[in-house]
Amino acid sequence: MTDTPSTHSLIDIGVNLSNKQFDHDTAEVLTRAKIANVQACVLTATSEQSSQQVLDLCQQYDDRFPDMLYCTVGVHPHDASDWRPETATVLKQLLARNVAVAVGEAGLDFNRDYSPRPTQEKVFEAQLELAASSGKPIFMHERDAHQRQLAILRAYRNEFTRGVIHCFTGDRTSLYNYLDLDLHIGITGWIADERRGHELQSLVKDIPLDRLMLETDAPYLLPRTIRPKPSSRRNEPAYLPWVLKGVADHRNESAEKISAATSRTAIEFFQLPDTFR
Repeated sequence: MTDTPSTHSLIDIGVNLSNKQFDHDTAEVLTRAKIANVQACVLTATSEQSSQQVLDLCQQYDDRFPDMLYCTVGVHPHDASDWRPETATVLKQLLARNVAVAVGEAGLDFNRDYSPRPTQEKVFEAQLELAASSGKPIFMHERDAHQRQLAILRAYRNEFTRGVIHCFTGDRTSLYNYLDLDLHIGITGWIADERRGHELQSLVKDIPLDRLMLETDAPYLLPRTIRPKPSSRRNEPAYLPWVLKGVADHRNESAEKISAATSRTAIEFFQLPDTFR
């Protein structure tokens, strides 16, 4: 186990716990997260099937980790081609569960184009409508699709309550455009990447503290600053303090202030239970 920077309690707003890399040691992963002061995790859904899977995980581990696990419900742009006429109804039913705290992971990805762009746009709009009708926030992905995603968001922004661009890695223009729409920003281990993270390192200080949230996006985006380096390249929620440290290193604020503020913001954004308040 690596040493972790000392922190106050943290909330990881993006964990892909249904990923097969966690199949054999889920309880141990959650235990390590607790030891690292991660008090809650929002499990990310990427398809109709994984929406049910993350809900099942929340239920399965509730006895051992009470009030720790929550989830999103939705369809990633990579999987937009799998959207069925019944999908919106299924997702709406799943959203009625208390632990389902957001719609998503939804958005556009014009980098990989695993689903046709018109299909991605249609599915994104359907999920924005679902967020509007349910009153729950929308958890968003965007890659190489800023202008189109921005146009769609502008058309729907008065309809849904809250939204977060998760794993933000864009440029200054896209950051300010999203902030102008009163959206939240999720920061991952990209901030701790000396190869690719320079622009994000220069921009993170421009994100209002009450719009900033932290996430691992585990098992992806292992922070490269972790010492000693884990024997596995798998990221997990226990490494969220290293994301916090990366953010604090590039803002004129203490890690303690950032951890307290980002946790408070996540609690309010996802409307987590009173036990966190």
